[in-house]
Amino acid sequence: MTIAIPAQVERRRLGIDISASVFYAFAAILCVLIVLPMSWLLLYSLTDAKGALTLANFHRLFTESSFYDPLVTTFIIATSSAFICCAVAAPMGWLVARTDLPYSGVIRALVTASFVTPPFLGAIAWEVLAAPNSGLLNKIFRMVTGVEQDVHIFNIYTLEGLIFVISCYTFPYVFVLVANSLDRTPGELEDASSILGGGRWYTARRVTIPLVLPALLAGALVAFLQAMTLFGSPAILALPAGFHTMTTKIWSLFQYPPKPELAAAASLPLLLLTIMLLRAEHMILGRRGYSVVGGKYGAPRLIPLHAWRWPVFMFCLMVLMLPVFLPYAALLNAAFSPIATTFLTWHNATMHNIEFVLFELSATSLALKNTVILGTATATIGTMIALVIAYVTARQAVKGHRILGFLATAPIAIPGIVLGVGLFLSYTRPPLVLYGTLWILLIAFVTIALPSAYQQLQAAFRTIHPELEDASRILGATRLRSLWEITAPLLRTGVIATWCFIFIGVMRELSAAIILFTSETKVISVLIYDLNESGDLGAISVIGIGMLIITFSVVIAVNRIPGFGNVRFRN
Repeated sequence: MTIAIPAQVERRRLGIDISASVFYAFAAILCVLIVLPMSWLLLYSLTDAKGALTLANFHRLFTESSFYDPLVTTFIIATSSAFICCAVAAPMGWLVARTDLPYSGVIRALVTASFVTPPFLGAIAWEVLAAPNSGLLNKIFRMVTGVEQDVHIFNIYTLEGLIFVISCYTFPYVFVLVANSLDRTPGELEDASSILGGGRWYTARRVTIPLVLPALLAGALVAFLQAMTLFGSPAILALPAGFHTMTTKIWSLFQYPPKPELAAAASLPLLLLTIMLLRAEHMILGRRGYSVVGGKYGAPRLIPLHAWRWPVFMFCLMVLMLPVFLPYAALLNAAFSPIATTFLTWHNATMHNIEFVLFELSATSLALKNTVILGTATATIGTMIALVIAYVTARQAVKGHRILGFLATAPIAIPGIVLGVGLFLSYTRPPLVLYGTLWILLIAFVTIALPSAYQQLQAAFRTIHPELEDASRILGATRLRSLWEITAPLLRTGVIATWCFIFIGVMRELSAAIILFTSETKVISVLIYDLNESGDLGAISVIGIGMLIITFSVVIAVNRIPGFGNVRFRN
């Protein structure tokens, strides 16, 4: 009698397993995505305009005020924004997750709305609201008080105004991390502390805060990095105010005549600072470990707010007015008004801006098409790469997995505009010339999205015990088949959330696209920036509202998948 041996068992018996080859292939892809442009940046930072090796670029960076001042300004903006985000978002996250706050689901949805709003679009909306002369809020102030026309109460074109706008669209990262951490914390731990005589504040200090501390520190780090590497908002608000951040200074170095060697040198301090911050976070959190041990647990017991329920709810709405209600109202007002900074009434309402965008502005359809194509392709390819790399590092499947993990997170330290420059230098010369095609933008967007996608999926892998894969491999499956048939279905929620996160990120991405686009590869974010340069705020508002509709449609569609639940974005 002949016994049939399954193919996968026969492959294992013969020692044939292509999993390692596939993993190393993905590692090679990762090196091409990350190492190649970073190598060009390092090379250019150590050369002068004639190609000779030199350290003069770094000397100029730290001695000339035209370079030193933007570095100090960037540090001030990033530190201030991180502090404001933690001070506002952490209490809101606690209120939503651990109290009987009315309509907490609405608060979460509004935070999601502020998250998906591109920061550069929010900056333009606040231009409409708080420009010193034409801003709608200043007009209301002058109408109410009767002061002179040159008097204003708000001026968005200041350092404080830029910090305010960046904080408005960065605090969702801290909120989501803190709220999700509190959601996962078992209520039994706090109940046990109360039973043993611990008061509410003692329990919060000794139980709740230590469990949430990693999420809070991670949120502060993300907020700092987002503020430090952002280009759109500083370009829109800082340049008219007469000062630079590091990202806008780097961008200016690529205006005529271009100085790529100085731009490359200016990017390296941001990389080193990010590495230092990541190392400091690891050292702080590594001294003390906090984890939840056990299986199923009950939902946390909500703390009653009693008479404070509605005042606290109104406070949350007041906070969310700044990134959501007021900017959206400003965009709607500008979209249907004859002039963006005039108040919309029934008599002056017009469809001219919509007609102009749809029928007269020839770049609209091409930019929309390019954005959808790039968003879909980036989300699909980026999720696949992040899934495999996260698996390799979480399961330590190959030698050098720590290096892969570092490379996967390294792009978060590079401003998108600098990465765009590195890619420009890499792919405008043989053997692979991609400039002028969507491929170079696809590479840029995948590289930028990789760190957040990798971190999300790596965290998801840690929730799945490796014994499930071990059982599959004992029965003859290869690592790849175990990943595809066992682990991937269990990660469905995380994979879909990652895909959605990347797609939305492409809609928001401006920094790299502003360097790499051509007339045939323009995307929506670049089109909006070009229109802002020409001062066409009405057309910007129409396109911006359309961008928000597409983004929210993706989020709603994903949430309607049976068994998926609410999308909660993490970074």
